[in-house]
Amino acid sequence: MPEVFALVDCNNFFASCERSFNPKLIDKPIVILSNNDGCVIARSNEAKSLGIPMGAPAHEYKEMFKDKNVFVLSSNFSLYGDISNRVMKILSKYTPEQEIYSIDESFLRLSNLNISNFEEYCLQIVKDVKQSVGIPISVGIGPTKTLAKIANKFAKKNYDLIQGIKSFNNPEEIDICLKQTPVISVWGIGYKTARFLNKNGIYTALDFKNTQEDWIRQNLTVSGSRIQMELKGIPCLEVLDASEPKKGILSSRSFRNAVSNFEDMKEAVSTYTARASEKLRDEESLASAVTVWVATNWHKTDQKQYFNSSTLKLPYPTSFTPDLIKTALKCLEEIYLDGYFYKKASVYLSGLIPKEYSQYNLYESNPLKKQNLMEALDYINYKQGHDSLSFASQGTIQRWKMKQENTSPNYTLNWDELVVVK
Repeated sequence: MPEVFALVDCNNFFASCERSFNPKLIDKPIVILSNNDGCVIARSNEAKSLGIPMGAPAHEYKEMFKDKNVFVLSSNFSLYGDISNRVMKILSKYTPEQEIYSIDESFLRLSNLNISNFEEYCLQIVKDVKQSVGIPISVGIGPTKTLAKIANKFAKKNYDLIQGIKSFNNPEEIDICLKQTPVISVWGIGYKTARFLNKNGIYTALDFKNTQEDWIRQNLTVSGSRIQMELKGIPCLEVLDASEPKKGILSSRSFRNAVSNFEDMKEAVSTYTARASEKLRDEESLASAVTVWVATNWHKTDQKQYFNSSTLKLPYPTSFTPDLIKTALKCLEEIYLDGYFYKKASVYLSGLIPKEYSQYNLYESNPLKKQNLMEALDYINYKQGHDSLSFASQGTIQRWKMKQENTSPNYTLNWDELVVVK
């Protein structure tokens, strides 16, 4: 049976997450701001129609936001991550072969299922996600992952007319859509490559598909040939296992206010390490090393500049937060210098190995005690809300914390922030 892939994409995901708990935002222009409320990182369709560009500095568009009645929200990644997890779990019910491509995208391989009508099957998925989570999704269906991505774009363009489903059923239909797709919009082709292709008379995905194979291979190597084959309906990209562990875990944020004392920096590094540790355990992995970076604000030319990092290897791989914090603070002590105004700190856990490959430390009397303690900590924080339990070194006031003046409640993560229906 020919291959069939579906690309599921949540529509305007961040804005949709906000709308699912606040109906007043429906059909209203919404922008979501980056860390410290700096730039626009997500827009609703209504905001896009106003001409607000992605990456727009919030302070430069402040008057426009006010004049056009744009709802300005701080990013709430805890909420978005939880909603994403719920969507992906629903999708996993429909096929055993799923690749979570990003926070709001997932590939599904459908050809391994006994399905007679793929459009009806995917329509069921659309309805299930909308009813269960409140998030609208679009689904592109095609014989390759690249064509499924393109089909998804057309599903979004005509969402109301085709109920969020676009399926490529025949070569003629595929070519019509490829002719309407700029080559820059093809998955795997970047701006530099697109400019090169345009200079050589290749402007659309159909142009790329019909270009001589030898020319593509000579100028764009194997990766370009694979893209061309995918556009011709020949699968070259498999659905990857979404459970494949990461090679490293990074936790990094810019500070709301510059940090100029060691105690505040200790709080930040401890907090970032604790967050990375949670992700590490969620991956069911252990870290072998810890790296800490600190940096000043390079845009402040009137201030002294400093950047440094330190890496320490752990005695044995672990996911025990206190041990990781202890090591991270040792790294910080090696690189921290007084007299600077620090803008950012980062913690990176590396040398990850699966938990089942761990070797216990011979000097520990009860090697399972730490594991049980972390499981209890994670469970309480999951049930009672993020950071319900934290470590003393993380502090309580956290003056360095990111600026997020318009953050929505953590509706799904904190009992105290549940939606109240009056």
